[in-house]
Amino acid sequence: MSGEQSSDKKKNAFTIIKDDSNDGHGGYGVGAISLENMSSVIVDPSENKAYVDMGAMHARSDVERRVKFQPDKSLVPNGKLYWIVWVNVERNENGPYYAGVAGCEILVDRSIKLAYKSMAEHVKHMEKSLKGHIIVDHMDDHSKKLLGDYLKEFNPDMWNNSSDELKVALG
Repeated sequence: MSGEQSSDKKKNAFTIIKDDSNDGHGGYGVGAISLENMSSVIVDPSENKAYVDMGAMHARSDVERRVKFQPDKSLVPNGKLYWIVWVNVERNENGPYYAGVAGCEILVDRSIKLAYKSMAEHVKHMEKSLKGHIIVDHMDDHSKKLLGDYLKEFNPDMWNNSSDELKVALG
């Protein structure tokens, strides 16, 4: 395997399940939200693709770079639509599965170096994903299909272990 392929594989890997850093004892940080099992998937409906970009965890995904975010959609009227989808992975008796999946809209207009996203929505949906919620109803059907196909192909076992709610929602 070439170095480039190896690098791509690492970049596109989901964060699966990490050990509990508390190992059952209390202390500082107990009860804090952990993002260790969360990954960010970018759905690009105009390019017919979906891919993991962990940079989104810190608002540094490729689609978020080199643009200034605006709080109002109307300021980015010709923005290209992307979805940042927060995917949380949990483990049950059958193994790992996609537990929480919540999509957030982002509009990017590179020609004017402006973009739109609702930070409140991103935070809320990230939290909902951590709690095992499926929030994709507001996504267009094409984007939902791209996401569903990506999750199936990425790991068929995790897809098969996932809830019927998720499978129906992503059709």
